Amino acid sequence: MGPTRANLIDEDGCRVRMVHLDRVAEARSEAISDRELSRLALIYKLLGDPTRLKLAMALMKGEMCVCDLAALLGISESAVSHQIRRLKDTALVKGRRDGQILYYSLDDHHVLDLIQVGLDHVRE
Repeated sequence: MGPTRANLIDEDGCRVRMVHLDRVAEARSEAISDRELSRLALIYKLLGDPTRLKLAMALMKGEMCVCDLAALLGISESAVSHQIRRLKDTALVKGRRDGQILYYSLDDHHVLDLIQVGLDHVRE
């Protein structure tokens, strides 16, 4: 299928609009479900908050407890707990109990990859 044309003027002043039906069909066939799209958007939204991103980046090298994270970020333990809970709810962070101390770490290597790829892009 080739492109179709419509003689319309859009806001950019283009006189010919071309829709490449083959590209649209391919993109539509590869699109993810709305549920997956919403979950993915939520992950990026959560990591889009500077405090939560700092917490996730602090956990890139290994596990830390709430006290460690609060001292590192200069915020209250309550604030850390609140943000960690949001990250746990989306499986970005997980906890491990050792006696009375709960240590947090990134849930898996995919979370590390998300952060690292974004950081690599910013540094280019």
